[in-house]
Amino acid sequence: MPDPRRPHQELKASPGPAGEAFPSRAPGTRDAAAAPGRRERRHTAPSRAGRNLPAAVGVAVVLIGTLLVGLFFQPVVLALLAGAAAGIGVWEVGRSLRYRGISIPRVPAVTAGVLMPLAAFAGGGEALMMAVVVGLTLVIVWRALGDRNGMILSIMGSVFALVWVGFLLSIALLLYHTDAGALKVLTVILLAVGSDTCGYAVGVVWGRHPMAPRISPKKSWEGFAGSLGGSVLIGILCAVLLLDHAWWQGAVLAVALVLAATLGDFSESMVKRELGIKDMGTLLPGHGGVMDRIDSILFAVPAGYLLFALFATGA
Repeated sequence: MPDPRRPHQELKASPGPAGEAFPSRAPGTRDAAAAPGRRERRHTAPSRAGRNLPAAVGVAVVLIGTLLVGLFFQPVVLALLAGAAAGIGVWEVGRSLRYRGISIPRVPAVTAGVLMPLAAFAGGGEALMMAVVVGLTLVIVWRALGDRNGMILSIMGSVFALVWVGFLLSIALLLYHTDAGALKVLTVILLAVGSDTCGYAVGVVWGRHPMAPRISPKKSWEGFAGSLGGSVLIGILCAVLLLDHAWWQGAVLAVALVLAATLGDFSESMVKRELGIKDMGTLLPGHGGVMDRIDSILFAVPAGYLLFALFATGA
């Protein structure tokens, strides 16, 4: 029987029992429990172009409010928010990888993902690297004691998920501990979100020429120009009004972060296209999964950290 899945559509499947690896499933197969002739349930999360606007706005308000509380009032809230995002992101990546027969050990991978931002918050760079080493060791040992089938792909998938989500997101906590760190983190997030929002708005109205049709057909050069224009304005305002930096530093920061955010967005699009799914999850109403919201931030954070360090060196 031909595979009933079409590109960018994900079949729902229940994860394995707690404490076990994500169950793998080879492409082109159906769940054993599915009754003959019964249509399989499909991923119903709306796309970015047709998402539920009220739900999306409501979720965004809650997330922004929680972020502001963590940045300026209760720093532990920021660490917990980052840890939760990293853990859920790793879970979503692992859940998606199984559609290509790659199963990662859920308990150690998600645990390591949660602990990385918490370690960066509590102990800085050294604690983060220790958390990375301990987390990867735990994954390898856990997997070595389990089924040997697919062991290498399982470990490689775990490393991919932890570095992509846990490690990159943890750099935001390292940036938070620098001078004016809260404002720097806020600036990076504003630029990443502004790039996505401005690019989406301009692309929907004027987008005609796709940037990479094989990866993300809806991303256009016109939208990219909108991302640059809007982000440069945001960057200059943040540099002058929030950070007391030169206006040109805000412009440079904006251009670099737009490039990084676009690369992050394309990276997730490549992964989803390879896996044959549309969204990484459905946890956030109107937004898809956590990874669908933080994909651009993950690449923008290390770029921002590096540029702020360069600005401080040249000051």
